[in-house]
Amino acid sequence: MIPKLSIRFAEPDDINTIGWLAQQTWPETYGHIITAEQMQYMLNLFYNPLSLRRQMLEEKQQFLMVEQDEEPIGFASWAPMAEPGVYRLHKLYVLPGIQGKGMGKAMLNFIFEDIRGARALRLNVNRYNKALQFYERMGFVIIGEEDIDIGNNYWMNDYILEKAI
Repeated sequence: MIPKLSIRFAEPDDINTIGWLAQQTWPETYGHIITAEQMQYMLNLFYNPLSLRRQMLEEKQQFLMVEQDEEPIGFASWAPMAEPGVYRLHKLYVLPGIQGKGMGKAMLNFIFEDIRGARALRLNVNRYNKALQFYERMGFVIIGEEDIDIGNNYWMNDYILEKAI
């Protein structure tokens, strides 16, 4: 039987599920890159319910949920930047056991459809994250690097990628 895949806009009621998905995806994604302490700090900083609510409602990040047979398997978020026609992809995560099966591509296509008419989609990715190859296959190119102080003596060491659309 072929699994039923659905992608939909997320709502504030999905905040706990997004947080749960982050807890499931981050150890596989970042466990070989950052310490467990930094990972926990970042999860608490970015994925606590109040932070996610602020991202949705105040920062106007649009979130999506991906479900397979009605079970959540991934999420993403994006928002317009100050630069006209440019959007930032803030998050794109799929459960580790589901990665490599086209879900990330499907999520990006959903986002491209939502921002139709935009000039570019930009994102940051950790310099050592294997997702870099995924984004490059999807047509993103490295346009810069930045080191972001996130507090508590922790840094995000990222490439800045962009795809013209």
